[in-house]
Amino acid sequence: MIEVKDLTFSYGKRLRGKDKQALRGLNFTVGDGEIFGFLGPNGSGKSTILKIITGVLSPTAGEVEVNGRISALLELGAGFNMEYNGIENIYLNGTMIGFSEKEIDEKMDAILEFADIGEYVYQPVKTYSSGMFARLAFSCAINVEPDILIVDEILSVGDMRFQAKCFHKFREFKEKGVTILYVGHDVGMMRTFCDTAMWMDKGKMVDMGDPTFISAKYTEFMYLDDISEFTDYKKMEDQDAGTSPNDEPAEESREHMAEDPVQSPGQEKYK
Repeated sequence: MIEVKDLTFSYGKRLRGKDKQALRGLNFTVGDGEIFGFLGPNGSGKSTILKIITGVLSPTAGEVEVNGRISALLELGAGFNMEYNGIENIYLNGTMIGFSEKEIDEKMDAILEFADIGEYVYQPVKTYSSGMFARLAFSCAINVEPDILIVDEILSVGDMRFQAKCFHKFREFKEKGVTILYVGHDVGMMRTFCDTAMWMDKGKMVDMGDPTFISAKYTEFMYLDDISEFTDYKKMEDQDAGTSPNDEPAEESREHMAEDPVQSPGQEKYK
């Protein structure tokens, strides 16, 4: 169970003495056994949320309540020593999480089987490809019996077979009541595997709900040249600016709207 209330996060001062707000007033709850996905362009605050939930960052304001053991894949290479080989890094990773050497020994076969990188496990991880690194990191993360699994875009570097293997494991975890937070740009995966999706932009939640519906709106937004054509997003922008979306348009705007009405995604404009 994860509960986020009025979460705000600001980085240090930037030019002109203003704070850079990476997150602004977020509220959401993730239930046990729920797969919760985050969508949004780069810089929208998705990874920042995960870092706060895992305790890497502290919120500027608001509250984050987390119940259960967390296993996180935030960045490729996090929690690994690049000079160590795969086996040594498995022990290092397990020790950092709190497992004894005996407990790690008991999990070793399962970790190696899932990672499936063969003899490379005896080579320094600095020689690994990004895909091999992702295999080992994901295998370590899922074999520590987490209550909450956090995955931040790391699966994008794996091949199709490995991605399918990972999402099959997601289903197993879901059946066991494990909560999963997933950040990615693949809307197909979001629709297929997530129970709930949140669309973020500029540190704020634009919308949240059924992944099929949210990903469709997000995809439409990303392909529009003018965000004013996207009604819901325009409303949010108007509220930020302190104007009402129901304000009468200027005469010139009304004439433009009459000449070139907004078309739906199925019309000629999007062909």
